[in-house]
Amino acid sequence: MTTVQGHVAAGFEEVRREFERNFIERGEIGAAVAAYWHGDKVVDLWGGRRTPDGREPWTEDTMVVVMSNTKAIAAMTLAVAAARGWLDYHAPVARYWPEFAQNAKDDITVRQLLGHEAGLAVLDERLTIEKVHDLDYVARVLARQKPSWTPGTRHGYHFVTIGLYMQELIRRIDPGHRTLGRFFHEEIANPLQLEFYIGLPPEIPDTRLAKITRLVGVRGIQAFWKAPLAVVRNGLLPWSTLRRSMDVVSDADFNDRRSLAVELPSTNGVGTARAMARAYSAFAEGGAEIGLNPETFGRITAAPPVQRPLDETMGVPTYFSLGFARAGPDRWFGSSTRAFGHPGVGGSMAFADPDAHLGYAYVMNKLDYWLFNDPREKALRDAVYRALGSQPRLPASLASRMGQ
Repeated sequence: MTTVQGHVAAGFEEVRREFERNFIERGEIGAAVAAYWHGDKVVDLWGGRRTPDGREPWTEDTMVVVMSNTKAIAAMTLAVAAARGWLDYHAPVARYWPEFAQNAKDDITVRQLLGHEAGLAVLDERLTIEKVHDLDYVARVLARQKPSWTPGTRHGYHFVTIGLYMQELIRRIDPGHRTLGRFFHEEIANPLQLEFYIGLPPEIPDTRLAKITRLVGVRGIQAFWKAPLAVVRNGLLPWSTLRRSMDVVSDADFNDRRSLAVELPSTNGVGTARAMARAYSAFAEGGAEIGLNPETFGRITAAPPVQRPLDETMGVPTYFSLGFARAGPDRWFGSSTRAFGHPGVGGSMAFADPDAHLGYAYVMNKLDYWLFNDPREKALRDAVYRALGSQPRLPASLASRMGQ
């Protein structure tokens, strides 16, 4: 019997019950979920085992790699830079990074790049963890790439490369030329007191890190009935854009500290659900705590400019804007289209819902094959919204929609 620890505020008891059901009925190994409402922490739960094959408990301060959730954390850093006037989303990337203009990329805007519209999901060489340490080398590789389609005419998930491009943009526009991980740590994590890292420091002990299960071998058979067929097919074909976009860094192993110590702002962020929910809560309230201004907040929450939702990489509809995943008809989260966040490979999910004044995050170490709406996470998210529907501060019209 797994012991669930932590607390929920009055009215959120159902979230605890669903979290317990994840371990009893849905095969959870170790996990945490957190939610902030109007800036107040209303859910903070953890439980299970830190290691899939061991008995070490998942504790209050256990951290785990959150895979593609990292992309939205990286996008937050660019938003802070934009609010300071260092970055114009509508400007060409080459304004800040002249070498980027190679191979007909001179007109690609920052908005197009962050919306996965640039056609730069793959590289002409495979990187290694050792090479990623040399950011100047990575920048030269990125700059010489040729788009796979006419930028701005379609979009396709840039699985790993989007974080590398965001890294170089931050280095170019920050007056101190800090890395993205350092910028995030100093400008967002420290002010909000977040336990989250892009580039794990050596002083964090191994005993605080959860180990993840791998999406390989016999377990991969589950993908055939959990993930969309197009995604499964594209993931299996060695020549597909999806497969090649996933293999950008050939020797990455997220159970190995060597792969967590470098900065891979698309995939290797390490932290707690509590930290991510707190960060999204600050953004849900407009971001004033970290210097976000109304203009930048308005750009983040504006409807994504999607001409055709079919993702060229994934083969299914997806929705992105300014580095964040956004809700769509078949990828719905939040209480309106103003919500923004990101799912992570395996089932994790975190987002801000400005209309509900909510920051939410769920993380786990058992990676599963649902592309979206993993039953473990969806049960928790729905329970949070049912609790919000019963709270007096929520507008009646919104409460009636979310209480259904």
